[in-house]
Formats: sequence, C-alpha cells, structure tokens
Amino acid sequence: MKVLLQRCKNASVTVDGQVTGKIENGYLLLVGITTTDTEKEINYLVEKVVGLRLFEDAEGKMNHSIEQVQGSILSVSQFTLYADTRKGRRPSFTDAARPEMAKPLWELFNNKLLAKGLKVETGVFGAMMDVTFTNDGPVTIMLEA
Repeated sequence: MKVLLQRCKNASVTVDGQVTGKIENGYLLLVGITTTDTEKEINYLVEKVVGLRLFEDAEGKMNHSIEQVQGSILSVSQFTLYADTRKGRRPSFTDAARPEMAKPLWELFNNKLLAKGLKVETGVFGAMMDVTFTNDGPVTIMLEA
C-alpha cells in the first residue's frame, strides 16, 4: 500500500462537474492498493497518517499532528501509484489491486481514519476525477507499508 500525502491549505475533487469532497487545512491523500495488501498495511498507514507531525508550531517547526490542528483529509483512490515504467513507454499496472479488492480496502482505510475522529472526504472510486489543491509548504511525503 502506498499513500502520497500532501499537506494542503485546501483540496477538492470533482466528478462529472459535481464536487464529491472538499477540505480546508489538512492532507490530500492519494491512496494506492497493491495485490498483497491486507488490513495490517491499512492499520500501519492509518497510524502513520494520524501520528505524523507535519504542521508547524508557534516556532515554525513541524511539531503538530493533523489531530492537534483539527485538520481534515481528502482521500482519493489512485491505482497509478503502482505504475511500472521500467519497460517501454506505456506503464504497466499489474501490481495494482483489481477494483473488487482495492475498493473495500480503500473504504476500510477511510473508515479507520474516520474512527480516529478525523473529518474525511473522498473522491469516487474508479471515476475520472478532477483534483485541485493548494500544497502547503510544499510538503509531500510518500508513505509505504
């Protein structure tokens, strides 16, 4: 499982002209599920996302977690995080989990973040989405389990 975390001032996702998720001050999470992922990987990454101290304190140091700043999360399923570009010019996605496996795991990930008391908005699994955001910092971190 991979999560590309981007600290943002705001973020939104639109599907067919309709906003499906919108946040202020928090994380945009692009979430990729691979063929071997289980609840174990989800639990690890939920704890990592919640516990990372990526928000600045009064002295300008990254010292506060998303919980401490009462931030929000916009979670977007992103199978292309598992693109294999080693051969040829067209990426292969054989390491990405099939939708029937990936969707329930992505939903479980989001539900576990909600259970931690965070506000969680989402994109639409499998849809063509327009994602807009203002990266804060910029802070962008790849998390893997």
